[in-house]
Amino acid sequence: MREDIEFTAEDGVTLRGWHYSPDGGDGPAPLVVMAHGFSATKEMYLDDFAEHFAAGGLGVLVYDNRNLGASDGTPRGELDPWQQIRDYRTAITWALTQPWTDPARIGVWGSSYSGGHVLVVAALDRRVACVVSQVPLVSGLANARRLIRADAFAGLRQMFDGDRAARYAGQDPAMIQVVWEKEPDEPCALPTTDSHDFFLGPILERATTWRNEVTLRSVEMFTEYEPGAYIGQIAPTPLMVVVAAQDHLTVADLTLEYFERARHPKELVVLPAGHFDAYVGDGFARSAPAQLRFLQQHLT
Repeated sequence: MREDIEFTAEDGVTLRGWHYSPDGGDGPAPLVVMAHGFSATKEMYLDDFAEHFAAGGLGVLVYDNRNLGASDGTPRGELDPWQQIRDYRTAITWALTQPWTDPARIGVWGSSYSGGHVLVVAALDRRVACVVSQVPLVSGLANARRLIRADAFAGLRQMFDGDRAARYAGQDPAMIQVVWEKEPDEPCALPTTDSHDFFLGPILERATTWRNEVTLRSVEMFTEYEPGAYIGQIAPTPLMVVVAAQDHLTVADLTLEYFERARHPKELVVLPAGHFDAYVGDGFARSAPAQLRFLQQHLT
């Protein structure tokens, strides 16, 4: 059963989402806390994962990151990774006040940008009993240099500096497209073809609150963000990392390099697919059961 929920972050911003009760559950149950990746909203297939986990006996808390979707917060489209990490931890704190949560059995799940967040959350917050990180960002700068040509990256840094000066003068934050709409060379945050096809494809029929823009400052914060630096500090909390071998967005070889730095207990799932294939079709059919097994093993 799914119900709408909302909770208040420490700074007063209201975050909204869903709580899934586990099938056959009665009383406090294990809980998986989930949020989506860069600019994405919960309707972008997180409900499919949540339903799968709930059918396997796990409660699930899914919410939209602040400034996106159903959640409050301004400026809209502002993606501050460290604020999103703090909100994950607030979500855990709020869940602990609810009668449906077993406080000893809380897992965190993230994908892409939030796949990096949960690495940090699991390293810092010992309330977390296990963590699943799907196609995660592990190094913002290294990943950005893979996605953006060197000459274009220099121009992007000039845009960051101009936006910083404009904000200091009292202007609103500059905005940038998440994905290109007409031509592949349009400035955007996620310049891969599969990003374009995912965000502007059939998913828009489900994710009606998604907007194809974020603040330029969000991209600057992306390049400054190094969640993989925390991966060696997660143990002894069990870690599962899901890698898409043909991932061109959060590139697979970087993720595999950082996975080697993690300590046991850890588990690796490699999908013969691209970044967004992890959410649908054969990618989902292969990874979701493995993730459920891992969560059941460590939460039930």
